[in-house]
Amino acid sequence: MSLVSINPATGKVIKEYQQHSIRETRSIIDKVAIAFNKWPLTAFNERADLLKRTAVVLRNKKEQWGKLMTLEMGKPLKESMAEIEKCAWACEYYADWGSSFLKNEIIVTDASKSFVTFQPLGVILAIMPWNFPFWQAFRCLVPALMAGNTVILKHASNVSGCALAIEDIIREAGFPEDVFRTLLVPSAEVNKLIEHAAVKAVSLTGSTQAGKKVAAKAAGLIKKAVLELGGSDPYLILEDADLEEAAEICVNSRLINTGQSCIAAKRFIVVKKVADEFTGLMLEKMKLRKADDPMNPNTVLGPMARTDLRDQLHLQVLKSMEAGAKCLLGGVVPETPGAWYLPTILTHVKPSMPAFDEELFGPVAAIIEAKDEEQAIALANDTIFGLGAAVFTRNKQRGEEIATTKLQAGACFVNALVKSDPRLPFGGIKESGYGRELGVFGIREFVNIKSVYIN
Repeated sequence: MSLVSINPATGKVIKEYQQHSIRETRSIIDKVAIAFNKWPLTAFNERADLLKRTAVVLRNKKEQWGKLMTLEMGKPLKESMAEIEKCAWACEYYADWGSSFLKNEIIVTDASKSFVTFQPLGVILAIMPWNFPFWQAFRCLVPALMAGNTVILKHASNVSGCALAIEDIIREAGFPEDVFRTLLVPSAEVNKLIEHAAVKAVSLTGSTQAGKKVAAKAAGLIKKAVLELGGSDPYLILEDADLEEAAEICVNSRLINTGQSCIAAKRFIVVKKVADEFTGLMLEKMKLRKADDPMNPNTVLGPMARTDLRDQLHLQVLKSMEAGAKCLLGGVVPETPGAWYLPTILTHVKPSMPAFDEELFGPVAAIIEAKDEEQAIALANDTIFGLGAAVFTRNKQRGEEIATTKLQAGACFVNALVKSDPRLPFGGIKESGYGRELGVFGIREFVNIKSVYIN
């Protein structure tokens, strides 16, 4: 059996990768488990040095890795290269701060000495998606390795080249053999990976449906899981917002990675008083974003990653229109090879439509009119998801209050697009998942938070 990578810009097969057999898979996991016997014994400064070397390896071949990403999943080359830079940043961040995040914490009790220590769990299984082939993997593996765990990567089948490249990067940086390995197996084999006795915890980034399956399997085996799942991020446009700036930020957020981001803006909830003006600005700016060859350094919008995903998105658009939504722009599948979809704007979107209730994982903006701020907040929270949210207002104090106490999401931004940052915890609530990646909270997800009491 093989895993196939297809260029989404052309529809042509790039390469077929032979998947690992059951015997090979078990052997690799066993080797990663053996590597765990020694890896936690290394000093923090040694792990930090290896992460810093990893950052150097990433930057030295940034264009090479960027082109590989663009070839396999279609994102514009400049976004791919920026992704490599972000991975390097994460390596440096945890190299600088990881040891302090995991430093023993003295707790005063009636003991002569008591403290909390953070010890690695063992082999971590990372099940990662195709939309950010390097970043999703690195934001999991970097803190996990810094904490003393060893890691197995089961990547999305359509980015197998990226999965193998990540293993090469870790090896080139000088990490001990088998501290990190990539497995080339289909999604159907995930349960067997979780069942392996050496696997102590699971990190999944993917759809809510996949998350439910992994969560159920891990829970049945009493294994910890961190889940970063789907999102339908609301962006609230209040009547005192700087509409020009808001529209620019909203379009940028909606079209990042051709709209294929869990924290891309998806639902634009606009107070009625400014709805027409904001919609006009969105239309004007969306029209300027032209899809082109993703390998061109100047391209801002590439194809979607796969034709089946494009077709699913188009069906959501059509069903929303059947339910009363109006298509202001796009909504058309181009008659060209590849997984292309034109930037699309839907207006008159309401609850019960796919454009409101479901995640639109592509370049489709859903504009929703609210009579006032109170209703805008209610509409924002009327969702099964809770990953990110944003609010636009000139009253920063009011924006902070809404972001802090009113919006139900794992990350709430004011006058800015929602993004991940190595310094801040990242994750969601409701059906967007649980647990956190990044920051101090992320590195502490896959450790034993152990109390030590000495009388």
